[in-house]
Amino acid sequence: MTDMEAFRDAVTAWATGGPGDTTRELAARLPVRTAVLLEGPSDVAAVEALAESRGRNLAAEGVCVLSIGGAMSVAHYARLLGPPGLGLRLTGLCDEAERPYYARGFSRAGAAEQTFFVCAADLEDELIRVLGVTRVEELVRAEGDHRALTTFLRQPAQRGRDPQQQFRRFLGTKKGRKIHYGRVLTEALDPEHVPAPLAALLATALAPA
Repeated sequence: MTDMEAFRDAVTAWATGGPGDTTRELAARLPVRTAVLLEGPSDVAAVEALAESRGRNLAAEGVCVLSIGGAMSVAHYARLLGPPGLGLRLTGLCDEAERPYYARGFSRAGAAEQTFFVCAADLEDELIRVLGVTRVEELVRAEGDHRALTTFLRQPAQRGRDPQQQFRRFLGTKKGRKIHYGRVLTEALDPEHVPAPLAALLATALAPA
């Protein structure tokens, strides 16, 4: 386990009711300066994949990427990690429907609302839109999930649905699939065509303090 992974685990334990001593000790010892608050692990996979594709090491640059277990937890994490707590710079990414939670949470923690970024529907929707459904289907086939996709598309509920929405729904039909494809789809992006919220998030996280 790396030092940043230990810090991330300590933050999660602290946020779920454990003591904060270990988190404070690690924060004082490590060069952590920015906390990226994300709704779930598939978002973490995408952010880490984008950073790696650009040759950046988030942990080495003092950036801790956290899955907070849903947008309703953002105020709690922002209070612990932002100006009222450890004093880290905050940024984040959320779905459009969850914007109010992030806006309130960041505001109450004294962080600027402009430091978090919003996906039109969710990050998977943004990735599918940029890649296009033909390319996404190619990636699904390459990952060995084409038979599962074909079975899914035969379901009556999928008939007549927009292909982009079909793929978005497919990614959430099996545990772990969204996490896996968060990385796969991000790695397949053209460096010049990255969803705007994801690109802006990474630029903000890596910007000098």
